[in-house]
Amino acid sequence: MNKTLSVIVPAYNEQHTVGPILDKIKAVVLPDGMSKEIVVVNDGSTDRTVAILNRRAGDPLIKVFHQANAGKTAALLHGLKQATGDIFVVQDADLEYDPQQLPLLLAPILKGEAQVVYGSRFLGSIQEMKPINRYANVISNCTLGLLWGQRLTDINTCYKMFTREAVAGIDIHSSHFGFDTEVTVKFLKKGLRIIEIPIRYKARTRQEGKKMRWSTALKMYWQLIRHRFPPNDANAQKPLA
Repeated sequence: MNKTLSVIVPAYNEQHTVGPILDKIKAVVLPDGMSKEIVVVNDGSTDRTVAILNRRAGDPLIKVFHQANAGKTAALLHGLKQATGDIFVVQDADLEYDPQQLPLLLAPILKGEAQVVYGSRFLGSIQEMKPINRYANVISNCTLGLLWGQRLTDINTCYKMFTREAVAGIDIHSSHFGFDTEVTVKFLKKGLRIIEIPIRYKARTRQEGKKMRWSTALKMYWQLIRHRFPPNDANAQKPLA
């Protein structure tokens, strides 16, 4: 098999969780013949995240990069450009998503059933998500179906796994949290099939460090419409691979 999974971890002020999540990722057992690398991008953290990551820099499985604060999308793009794997997956630096579920997402790709696999919270189990956040996700999923003809239950999931070939040539224009919706519609525009796998999810509160706000949620939602009816001048490209 001889394939490598690159786990891309954007981190911003996650001093309480970044160490434990890296340990959890390292502990994941992949199928025989597969290796993994962990690519962490510190997005201008102002707490102890920087010091914690710098202590991890000597770990052969972990690559640490730093950038000025530019948002989650910028951190993901940086991480994707630095990653050397055949398959990529996004892993938030908090503890909402359990990395032990990553082999579940890998299975359809390794079987050749798809190049893009999402972990769906709504097909699996959800703990402590606020009702208003559930409604926002439902609206985004319905809009995707209406505008793009693709039925998904969880477009906004963190767990997006895709091959290097799937993301090759895709250009990203959004910022902050817009990656999730924009990369999804770009996959669909390439004609790629997206498979969803049930996962477990436990939401954290704003007091625990939850960063999503209504302003960022609206920017994510806008990507569904913007790229369905693009303006004539939307030609700038920032290819991922």
